Amino acid sequence: MPISADTALLIIDMQRCMADPSAPPRNNPDAEANIARLLAAWRAARRPIVHARHLSLDPSSGFRPGQAGALFQSAFEPATDEHVIDKHVPDAFAASSLERYLRVRSIGDLVVVGVSTNNSVEATVRSAGCLGFRVTVAADACFTFDRPDFDGRPRSAEDIHRASLSNLNGEYAAVRTTAEILGG
Repeated sequence: MPISADTALLIIDMQRCMADPSAPPRNNPDAEANIARLLAAWRAARRPIVHARHLSLDPSSGFRPGQAGALFQSAFEPATDEHVIDKHVPDAFAASSLERYLRVRSIGDLVVVGVSTNNSVEATVRSAGCLGFRVTVAADACFTFDRPDFDGRPRSAEDIHRASLSNLNGEYAAVRTTAEILGG
C-alpha cells in the first residue's frame, strides 16, 4: 500500500524494559526488524510517525520514569520531527494527546506496531477503531509474552498473539504483514 500523507505509523512501547532478558518467553523474534522496516519507510516517505511511551505510576514497574527501562530502545529513538505521547495505561488514546494530535493534522489512518499485542496494542487499536480511525495492525511487527490464562493454564505467546489479532481483525482493524503494508 502506498504510504499516504494521512497515514501515521504508531509505534507502541518500544522501550528498553521490553527487551529485558528476564522477561517471559515471547513470540515473533523478527518483530523489531519489521518495525524498523516500517519506520524506515515512513521516514523515507516523510510521513507522520508517533511513538507511544508508557510511563508507569507504579514504583516497581520497569516503565517507571527516570530509569533505563523507560527509555526508548536505541533502534526506535524518535527523530526530532516525530511526535511522542506519554501514557500511563495500556490504551495510547486514554488521557493522552494522541487523538487531538491526529485530528488536528487530518490523519485518519493508522498503522500500529509494537508491544504487547494483547495489551497496549489491542487496547489502543480498539479505541482507534471506536473513534473512527482506519487501522491496520502489522501482525509481524508486534509481539507478546507467554502467560497463564484466567484458570492458570500456561499459554504460549504465539497463541495469545494470534488470539489478540483475531479479536481485532475485521471489527477494529485490518491485520496485515509488513510486506503487505509496504507493497512487497
